[in-house]
Amino acid sequence: MLSRNAWKYIYVPVIAGLLATSCGKDFLDLNPEATINGDAFYKNETEIKQAVNAAYNVLQALGRESYWIFGEMRSDNTAFQYNTADRGREQWEFVDEFLVGATAECINNFWRNSYTGISRCNDVLTYITEVEMEDAARNQYIGEVEFLRAFHYFNLVRQFGGVPLRLEAVQSPDAALSKGRATVDEVYAAIIADLADAVEKLPAAYTGADLGRATEGAARTLLAKVYLTQKKYTEALAELRKVAALGYHLLPDYAAVFDPGNKHHAESIFEIQYLGSQTGLFSTFMYTFAPYTSGSSVTGDTKTGINGSGSGWNIPTQDMITAYEAGDKRKAVSLAEGYTNSDGVFVNIPYVKKYNHGFVEVGRTNDNFPVLRYADVLLMMAECLNELGYTANGEAFDLLNQVRDRAGLPAKTAQDIGTQAAFRDAVFHERQLELAFENHRWYDLVRTGNAITIMNAHGVREKQQHAYIPSNAYQVTSNRLLLPIPQTDVNLDNLEQNPQ
Repeated sequence: MLSRNAWKYIYVPVIAGLLATSCGKDFLDLNPEATINGDAFYKNETEIKQAVNAAYNVLQALGRESYWIFGEMRSDNTAFQYNTADRGREQWEFVDEFLVGATAECINNFWRNSYTGISRCNDVLTYITEVEMEDAARNQYIGEVEFLRAFHYFNLVRQFGGVPLRLEAVQSPDAALSKGRATVDEVYAAIIADLADAVEKLPAAYTGADLGRATEGAARTLLAKVYLTQKKYTEALAELRKVAALGYHLLPDYAAVFDPGNKHHAESIFEIQYLGSQTGLFSTFMYTFAPYTSGSSVTGDTKTGINGSGSGWNIPTQDMITAYEAGDKRKAVSLAEGYTNSDGVFVNIPYVKKYNHGFVEVGRTNDNFPVLRYADVLLMMAECLNELGYTANGEAFDLLNQVRDRAGLPAKTAQDIGTQAAFRDAVFHERQLELAFENHRWYDLVRTGNAITIMNAHGVREKQQHAYIPSNAYQVTSNRLLLPIPQTDVNLDNLEQNPQ
């Protein structure tokens, strides 16, 4: 029998953490108003909606740390600014260098927060059947948490391989232990089942305070990405065409896509929502991604110190900087190659600029983090079409060139890309630039089979440029494509560890 504390450690119960909102507030207004007793909750539609809101809330914590650490810093896009004085987050560096271990706090945070989100979704799905409400509302809430649960499992299976499948609410310590690690195929089957149901239940759009919730388009786009990862190109293309029919389109200006004053625009399919004006709901990417030596030169915030291990992360690599073609408008939006300090001296330390739009209040920013957007849909469609059969100057070229045209780049033709393999490489390259610093790069490296070759070559260059990188860093093997499972969960839940 597990102790009560062990149960909590393996599987965080949701009830004590439910974040109450009133119906008239924005669904992001998730600050707790009271501790909620599980026996008295889930009695009406308002409480179900509060529970659904709480399921979204965990994305904010994951977005502030885990998603970019494991989606970008694990790739060749970004690294870190070595901080000689403050070594408090060395494990983040180890992620970048493929040296991270099973006891790392960042690994634990990613796993724990993901399963907290899954737990909240499971609770909604368990109790919603007992609550009286209109079918349309019930279907919407079910679809939302199915989307969120699928999103968590998709991230987990791509980073850890087969993971425990928890698809029902845990109502007692005795039920806390999992059945062990499911197979990768079993996890993907659960993801697809959730999304296949969600696409039928979710509305195409929202208005007012509900803007930002998961939509049919979000569920179909995620389902297409799942199929693409499995190399099921016909199925992926079918979903992507349905997304395209929903009315999304590229914004004329790439910079406008990320402007916090322009949230929920026609290109946005799903974003992690942040509110800079509210305690606990604000984002901090501008500060985290600023060089720790930059003071207020990058943030413009003279009252928030930038001098410790909380800054200097997700720093663009030289490989990323040189990947841009001459004249690519996206480069200046996405990154800066350095900053001018208070003495007027240019410091050659690059930083991510895509989420640098000033602060709302001291230490708080209002930037959302994009998860799914229409440019990604166009590039996935182009990839699927090419994999199903290369056609010189066909539809896949048109889709690729829509993205390039907005970037100010010349169109690609069959004279430039004359084979299926060459087109495959062109789409892969375009995804790196269009979706830079949006947490797609690592997953693209793995699913295309490029991770080991590209990351080992990248590691050689990083070691040549930075003397502080250990000699055993960047020794990427097939085993190291998966993260180690948190050791505490291996011990308490009797899980098989991933070999490293």
